[in-house]
Amino acid sequence: MREIAELGRYVAELPVAERALFERIFILEVVEGGLVVPQSMEPWVASTFDDVQAVRRQRIVKLTNLITVEGALFNPLRAQRPSDPISEDDVATTVEATRGGPFCRPEELTPEDVFGRVRGKYCVTASNVAKYDGLHGLVIFDEHDPLHVTPERVHDYIETALRWAKQAHNADTSAKYFFLMWNCLWKGGSSIVHGHMQVALGRGMHYAHVERWRRQALLYRLAHGANYFEDLYRVHDALGLARHVGETRLFASLTPVSEKEVVLISPTRWIDNQDMISAIGHVIDRYVHRLDVQSFNLVLFQRPIDAAEEDWEGYPALVRIIDRGEPQTRATDIGCMELFGSSVIAADPYRVIDALDAVLEADA
Repeated sequence: MREIAELGRYVAELPVAERALFERIFILEVVEGGLVVPQSMEPWVASTFDDVQAVRRQRIVKLTNLITVEGALFNPLRAQRPSDPISEDDVATTVEATRGGPFCRPEELTPEDVFGRVRGKYCVTASNVAKYDGLHGLVIFDEHDPLHVTPERVHDYIETALRWAKQAHNADTSAKYFFLMWNCLWKGGSSIVHGHMQVALGRGMHYAHVERWRRQALLYRLAHGANYFEDLYRVHDALGLARHVGETRLFASLTPVSEKEVVLISPTRWIDNQDMISAIGHVIDRYVHRLDVQSFNLVLFQRPIDAAEEDWEGYPALVRIIDRGEPQTRATDIGCMELFGSSVIAADPYRVIDALDAVLEADA
């Protein structure tokens, strides 16, 4: 069974071309952190971390993506750190206690966009009452519990979001930069428990992170005469971290922005591809029901709806999904390192892809 701690060996064993590609995109460093455990602490360390020696000598894998300048510091030992529970109530109890709010009656208790509502089989859109852009809406699920997900439901949510984008663009043709995000539960940044996504359509330039990836992919193409996203997938595939659902490719990221990041790459330029939409539904279903993730973020990176002045050649539709941690704990997954340094990661990407592996192959 592979593990991130041995990544240096796996890279060294790659064929020459794949190893050169890895070194073009990533810089890898493996360091050892040592400490002295006082005898008085040994019982607690043994009880908390199982192995005192593993605490005395810790292997940290440091990876930086040289193209996007995203970095991750892996130490699986951090997953065993103790944390104080925020309450004894489980998530299901909290979810049930919030039933009956405005999102449970969206047609009556939420505003609609100036171009009206878009209705799906399992959801309906609303206008966001406190906007972060001129065209900023919601896709409100008919199921209150945001963790009640199935591939069919997720498929409908995304298709409804895409129809919202088209109607918003028809209402304002200068707005063409679509952004979709799903903040699940409070650890994911959601102020409302009831299941929902947010959708926005911007003018002028894409949202900052999407634009940054576009520029960096363009520079990569100019420097190497190759598609950055194709090469990124190829590296993850060579290291055993990539899979596919139909024609949609996915991988467990070597430089996750937070825990358990999975990246999906569309076989076409647009998200409105049935293969890609189905793949997102399957992965979210497995993410929640196999990886036991309760709070997560999902974002869509996509080129503009209409032709733009910028160069989007070779830029596919991308989805990034991350785990935001256990809702019952006080600890947050974002601190100074994540905001100003590199992401500190406990989850092993090989365990993430292993958890998805069997069902993804069955769906392929």
